[in-house]
Formats: sequence, structure tokens, C-alpha cells
Amino acid sequence: MAKAERSGGQNMDISKVRELVKLVEESGIEELEVSHLDTTIRIQKSAGQLFGGPAMMPQAMPMGAIAPAAAAAPTAAEAAPAAEVDATRGKWKDVRSPIVGTFYRSPSPTNPVFVNVGDHVAVGQTLCIVEAMKVMNEIDAEFSGTIKEILVEDGTPVEAEGVMFLVDPD
Repeated sequence: MAKAERSGGQNMDISKVRELVKLVEESGIEELEVSHLDTTIRIQKSAGQLFGGPAMMPQAMPMGAIAPAAAAAPTAAEAAPAAEVDATRGKWKDVRSPIVGTFYRSPSPTNPVFVNVGDHVAVGQTLCIVEAMKVMNEIDAEFSGTIKEILVEDGTPVEAEGVMFLVDPD
């Protein structure tokens, strides 16, 4: 997993950061540093721990991925609704963190959250903030749809490319 660090005062285009992270992860290089005006981004492959947390954040398991050993096999009538749920869930898209940082659902503890499960979001709408190195990076929706799941707890670390939301696209 690549770790991205940034310094400077300007907001950076998150899609460009994602491209750089992908470049580092898919290439043989261990570290990349890019500077432009007063902004510097350094991305380096890391196998160690980040921010004192685990190297890998747990990802959400698909529904039905883990079943108790003692559970009986479902009848045909019970299996049909489960198949419909899995088919519906299969078309959901994920929203991933472009950087390593801390996930926040609202701009401050006294403000309401940006989105809740069940909310419809539009392209460009702010979903959350990922704070990295004291810089608050607003994460905006890249597609419209309905928030189905929020997979990260407020105030907890998130990895680069870690799934934060599941959205049923329009």
C-alpha cells in the first residue's frame, strides 16, 4: 500500500493524487515526490504501520461472506430474497479514500454530518473530509446515487484506496 504525504497551502486535485498513488503502486518505484508552486506530494510504498494503526484497514465483507458453522442450508424460498439482495448490492459502487489520513463525517464536531445512509448525493457534493498532515481534504461524490453504507467510523484512520462508502448509483 502506498502512503501519500503532502505539504503546502493549496487544495490539490484529488483525482491527480489518485493517479499518482496508482502509478507508484503499479510500478517498480518505491517513492515519488512531485512539487508544483507551494505544494509538494510525496508517495512512498510502505509495509510498515501508519499513524500508529494497523498497516491494513479492515475492509467490509460482502453480505453472506461469513456464515456460522452450525447454520442450516437455506431453503429455496429463503435463498431467493438473499440472491436478490446480492444482485442489488452487486451494482453498488464504492467511494475510496485518495490518501492516507483521518476520516471525518462533518466539518467540525458541532456541525451536522455531510451525508447519512439513505441520502441521495449529487456529483460534486461533499461526502466527508480526510485529514492528512493537518490539511482537511474534502472528498466529493464523483457520481450521483444513494448512500447505502458508511464503512468507516468518524475520527478513525483510513488507508489510501480504503473503501469509505457504498453507493447505489443513479
